[in-house]
Amino acid sequence: MQEFVERAQAADGGQRLDAFWQGILDEEGVTRSRVQAWIRDGRARVDGRVCAKPATKVLPGQVLSLLPEFPDSDIVPDDGPLCVLYADEHLAVLDKEAGLTVHPAPSVTGTTLVHRAAAHFPSLSALGGQRPGVVHRLDKDTSGLMVLALSEPARLALSESFASRDVSKEYLALVAGVPPSSGVVTLPLDRHPSIKTRMAVAERGGRPAESRYRLLWTAPDRSASLVRVRILTGRTHQIRVHMTALGHPLLGDAVYADRKTAARAPRQMLHAWRLRFRHPAGGEELSFSVPPPDDFLHVLHELSRQRVCIGLTGAVGSGKSTVRAAVEEAGVPVFCADRVVAGSYARGGEGCAILEHHFGKRFSAPGGGIDKDRLREAMQDPSLRREVERLVHPLVRHALAEFRARHDEDVTLAEIPLLCEAGLAGETDLVATVFCPDGVRHERLHGRGWSEERIAEIDSWQWSQARKVRAAHLVIDNSGSLDELRTRAGAMLGVVLGMLRARSERDMETLRDLFEHPDTFDETD
Repeated sequence: MQEFVERAQAADGGQRLDAFWQGILDEEGVTRSRVQAWIRDGRARVDGRVCAKPATKVLPGQVLSLLPEFPDSDIVPDDGPLCVLYADEHLAVLDKEAGLTVHPAPSVTGTTLVHRAAAHFPSLSALGGQRPGVVHRLDKDTSGLMVLALSEPARLALSESFASRDVSKEYLALVAGVPPSSGVVTLPLDRHPSIKTRMAVAERGGRPAESRYRLLWTAPDRSASLVRVRILTGRTHQIRVHMTALGHPLLGDAVYADRKTAARAPRQMLHAWRLRFRHPAGGEELSFSVPPPDDFLHVLHELSRQRVCIGLTGAVGSGKSTVRAAVEEAGVPVFCADRVVAGSYARGGEGCAILEHHFGKRFSAPGGGIDKDRLREAMQDPSLRREVERLVHPLVRHALAEFRARHDEDVTLAEIPLLCEAGLAGETDLVATVFCPDGVRHERLHGRGWSEERIAEIDSWQWSQARKVRAAHLVIDNSGSLDELRTRAGAMLGVVLGMLRARSERDMETLRDLFEHPDTFDETD
C-alpha cells in the first residue's frame, strides 16, 4: 500500500488535516469524506505519530503522511515501449514520452507509464495501489525524466526526499515572448475556482510554489524563448501556471495559453531535462539529463529560422522593377509600394479619401479617384510634396506590416522607392540598393520619353544615389545588361538564403551542445 508524504509549508499553517490531504489527493478523485475516514482509521501521521482527528490544525514544518486504503491493484502489465535510462533493485529512471499518462486515475482510460513499467519491473505489482512506485509525476503532455521506486523502502525514502525538497528538478520550456533574463516566481497555487481541471494563482491561501527560471535563447523574431526552469516545489501544472502568470505561457499549452500561442506547437513545450537526487539505499548522488525529444526540437528549429524582408530601393530608372520581377519569378513574395499607392488613389481608395479630406477636390479625377498627373505637378512645391508624403507614407507602412504578417516565407522583398526617405528602412531587415550610373540611367529614361527636367524633378524628391548606396546592406550593380541584372538579383537571393541557413544552423548547434553538456551551467541560481 502506498503512503503519501508531504512537508507542510508556511501557507499550510492553520489548515485542517483533512482539507490538506484532500487538496493533495484531489487529482486522484478522492473526496473529503473518504480522507476523513482514513484519518479516523489511524492512517494519518503527523511527525511520525498517528493522528486520528480530521480537524487537527496543520503547523508549518510538520511532516505529514497518509496511508490511503485503495482497492488492490488491477494493473495489467503492458509491454509497450519504455525508455529506461537507469535501473537497479531499488529504482528506475525513465525518459517519459509526451502523450503518456503517468498512472491510472478515474478520468484516464488506456495504458499508462505504470502499466508499461509493470511489464519491465515485476516488483512494482507488489507495491499495490493504482500508482505503484510513483513518487512524483509529469503531466501527460510533458516529456522527460522520472524516477520510479521499485521497493517500499525506496518509495518511502524518495517520497521524503521530494517532500523535503532534496531533489533537484530542472525543465526546459518554450514560452511566448521574451521574459527577463532570470527570475523567481513564488505565487501560491490552488484549484481554479470554477474550472476544477485547472490550477490558478491563489488570490488567498493556496499552496506555496516556487519556480526559478533563466532565459537561454530567444527566437530571431522575438516571438518565443527557451527557458530553463528549476522547481523547488512540485505543484500540479506549476511551471505552466507560473509562466502564464508572468505573461509568457508555454507554446502549445491548450489549457493556459491563448489560442494563438496554443496553436504554435503540437503539445505544451515542456521537457523534464535534468534530475538529481540521492540514492535511497546507498546515499550516493545520482544525476541524469536527457535532451528534448524530436517534436520539441522541431518546434525549436522552426523558431530558429531567420526570416528576412529585403527592402529594395534605388533612384528612378535604376532597375528596381527588373530586380523585383526576377525575385518574384523565383517564387519570393513581393511587396510593391507603387502598387499600394496606386490602389489607394483609385476611386474609393484610402489614399483618395485622405487627400480629398485635406485638399477637397483639387486633385480629384472627373470619374473619381486621384488625378496623378495633376498631383505630381502640384508636388513641385516642396511644402505641398512634404504634406502629401506625410499623409501617404503611413498607408505604405501599414500595408507593409500587413504584408509581412501574411507571409511566413524565409525571404520576402519590399520594393519601396522612398524606403529610406520615408523612414521605412527600419520596417525591413536588409536594405538593397540598385545602383545604375547616372549616364546609363538617364539614357534609359530618355528612351521611355522622360525629359531631363522630369528626371531632375523626381531625383530631387529622393536621396542621391551615393547616399542610398551608403545606407544599403547590399548593392546590386546595374551598369550592364538587363540579363546581367537578373543574374545579380538571383545571386542576391542566394547570398541571403545562405546567410539565413548558416545562422539557423549555428543557433541549433549551440542549443544541441547545451542539451548534451548541461553540466556547463551554473546551478546555483
